[in-house]
Amino acid sequence: MIYDFSKTSSIFQTFIAELRDVSIQKDSMRFRRNLERISEVLAYELSKELEYEYVDINTPLGIANTPLLKEQPVLATILRAGLGMHLGLLNYFDRADSAFVSAYRKHTTLEDFEIYVEYLASPKIDNNVLIISDPMLATGSSMSMVYKSILRQGTPSRLIVVSAIATSEALDYLSKELPKSTTYYIGAIDDELTAQSYIVPGLGDAGDLAYGIKS
Repeated sequence: MIYDFSKTSSIFQTFIAELRDVSIQKDSMRFRRNLERISEVLAYELSKELEYEYVDINTPLGIANTPLLKEQPVLATILRAGLGMHLGLLNYFDRADSAFVSAYRKHTTLEDFEIYVEYLASPKIDNNVLIISDPMLATGSSMSMVYKSILRQGTPSRLIVVSAIATSEALDYLSKELPKSTTYYIGAIDDELTAQSYIVPGLGDAGDLAYGIKS
């Protein structure tokens, strides 16, 4: 199931627009905050599909029978670009454990590259809901490799992918690489992917815009 939030007009579209806007991108703090706000909205939306149980909460005047999360998800993200979105998810799932994975492209030519995963810090995830965030899904290769790396820590009961911008190509690719039951919460879906695997119109390099240009 793919939830494409660009199909609904809301204040959410302002956050996406500001991520894309070259004049606003000059403010790295605002760029990071918009990534955070986007993932907060998506966290709220995806929370509707998780499992809950009713718990009696003592108030000063009585008992409130309230549905609370049955179990906390594990929040995973891809360093370094995913940190802003991870923080937004963690603001809402504030009792969740976190996993961090380092993945990067190594180009052999201008157009050809391989994905390398070099670092993984993760709790056990057997039978937990796993939420992986990454601002950009260009080809889907990084997401696929990161998921397979995390499987060393166990098999999740469910996988949810959260992204600000994805391409149709990436989503098609991931539909073959990730479990069929995977749910995708996407801020916007762009149709064009360049020969160098950059999203158009996209927004540029999310990691550089959030944390500075790599040397």
